Formats: sequence, structure tokens, C-alpha cells
Amino acid sequence: MKYIIIVSHGDFAYGMESALKMLDGGQRNDIIAMGLTPDMGSEVYTKEFKEKLSGITPDDEILLFGDIGGGSPLTMAANVLSEMGLMGAALIYGGSNLPLVLNASLMKDVMTAEELDAYILEAAKDELKKMDFGSEDTEDEI
Repeated sequence: MKYIIIVSHGDFAYGMESALKMLDGGQRNDIIAMGLTPDMGSEVYTKEFKEKLSGITPDDEILLFGDIGGGSPLTMAANVLSEMGLMGAALIYGGSNLPLVLNASLMKDVMTAEELDAYILEAAKDELKKMDFGSEDTEDEI
């Protein structure tokens, strides 16, 4: 199975998980979210994250998305994957957003890991767009 795992500071990951389930069909067991709260130390975060990953095996594939590249939630999550022997089957991305993770979620089961990696990196370049709703040319652009 291929899993989408989202980690973040605060509740961002849980909000993205909720939106993904709403946008791509409802109940899914292949999306896992974990947020680092201000009162949570690294030991608690790591313990809870390991519990969430308990059903994943080295035969599974993981797409790990963090809210900030190099941020504590993402680096701690990567360390857990390594400790659990799951790093070999993981693609890890920092700086995620909803359209990017949604596209990955929709395409993950029809692409190989290599194809998916290239697709995600290319799609990420196109996600940020300046929207100008105040100009007269807006109708042509939307």
C-alpha cells in the first residue's frame, strides 16, 4: 500500500487530512496526519507518531509531506521512519500545500515511485500563482 503522511506544526496536518478526505472521496485509511503541538515534547511526538505508523511495513511505500522543510515535525518523522526501517520506501517533501498533496494522493496508485517523485516536484513548481481579482482582465485569466 502507498501511504500519504502529513506532519506539521500545530493542526495544519489534521486540516489537510480533513480536506483531502473531503476532496478525494471520503473515508480513507492511507492518509495519516500528525501535528506537533506547543505542549508536546519530542519524546511524546515521536511515541505518538510511531503508534500511527504501527501498521506500515517495509513493503509499503510512503509519501511524507511536512509543512516546513527542515522543520522539527518533518525531521523527527524522518528519524522515526529510519528507526522503523521504513526510510527505503519513503519519498519526503518539505513545504507542502493542499493542491500538491491532493495531486500526489490522486496519482500515487497509478505511478511508480520514480514517476510520482518527478510529478510531485514538477507540480510543486506550478502551485503558487498570483491571483489578481481586481483587474479588468480577470475574466480572461480565470
